[in-house]
Amino acid sequence: MLIVIGYLVVIASVVGSFVVMGGHLGALYQPFEFTLIGGAAVGSFLAGNSAKSIKLTRKAIPAALRGAPYNKDVYMELMSLMYVILNKARREGLMAIESHIEDPSSSPIFMESPRIMKDPKLMEFITDYLRIMISGNMSSFEIETLMDEEIETFRHEAHVPVHSLQTVADAMPAFGIVAAVLGVIKALAAVDQPPAVLGDLISKAMVGTFLGILLAYGFVAPLASRVEKQTAESVKILECIKTTLLASMNGYPPQLAVEFGRKVLYSGVRPSFAELEEHVRQAKTSAGKA
Repeated sequence: MLIVIGYLVVIASVVGSFVVMGGHLGALYQPFEFTLIGGAAVGSFLAGNSAKSIKLTRKAIPAALRGAPYNKDVYMELMSLMYVILNKARREGLMAIESHIEDPSSSPIFMESPRIMKDPKLMEFITDYLRIMISGNMSSFEIETLMDEEIETFRHEAHVPVHSLQTVADAMPAFGIVAAVLGVIKALAAVDQPPAVLGDLISKAMVGTFLGILLAYGFVAPLASRVEKQTAESVKILECIKTTLLASMNGYPPQLAVEFGRKVLYSGVRPSFAELEEHVRQAKTSAGKA
């Protein structure tokens, strides 16, 4: 939502200032300039990316417009889930959670965390490493190495849309200059016309430069930055799960393992010790009733 508000502020500030200075909005309405700059940007994007990169970018843009996927409530729900799962494994043995891992959709434990279940990547990460822990054939060091490799692969793939969008943003001012040069060429071809006509043609040509810079730094670059920040948040939640599971494998009790995971989180979404303790207590009570 903030990115939409930001876009509206950019439009209001630029267009509003132009109008207040005495400019006419009609002078900025140059549809062919939009077509030239937008078409060139899309073409360069298609030419510079693979089908997989285009698919990843197409998925990343709507997600960026929707806002941050992980807030404090999601982290509290995640840590409650991790506590209940690890507590059950500690009390009843790792095999006691096997049925829950194999069929999370019918597990009363996972059903208590609907927001986590809606995220395929989180569910895959949690269930895969719990399966590995149940197998008992790998040390915590080996599992940590495997986790690091998977998180690094995820980070690399998630950063592809960032690079693609930033490349387009860097190119758009140049496309604006191309549009302006073409407009100037058109104006020079009409050098025999009255000064008023030439002035109108040159002003239209300058709109190309204006649009290229505005679209690059007012819209596409902020979108790339937003995708990058969401990528960092997506990586951070995987690191939270990783830290919690490894702490459990190293012998720490579930409540302390969850505390390890809490310490990994960014301060803006990190629950306090008291908040987490109260939430875990409630999750423990709910699990006991179930």
